[in-house]
Amino acid sequence: MKIKSKIWIETENGILLSEGRVQLLKKIDEMGSLNKASKALNISYQKAWRLIDEVSKTTKKPLIETKIGGAKGGGTILTPYGKSLITIFETINKDCWKFLDEQLKKHDLC
Repeated sequence: MKIKSKIWIETENGILLSEGRVQLLKKIDEMGSLNKASKALNISYQKAWRLIDEVSKTTKKPLIETKIGGAKGGGTILTPYGKSLITIFETINKDCWKFLDEQLKKHDLC
């Protein structure tokens, strides 16, 4: 038996972090490009940019740094702050699942 749950972190301005937003941040970090990350996640570039923009408007520091194209092309990299948000969200999510599993065992439903 398992409890299923999804978490997200909200501010008064809306969603700050969710599983989908964290996956996008991780893909940007992995691929060095918002365009490549959006393609890998099968979402439009516009939606990916909107999600990053929504998160950026509620954070203390920049999440990404962009490089303008040129001979080698542009790119997008995650800032140390952006990477820290991934770690924070994943830690909170893991702790939430652990708590829910403990509650299920504690109440011994079956």
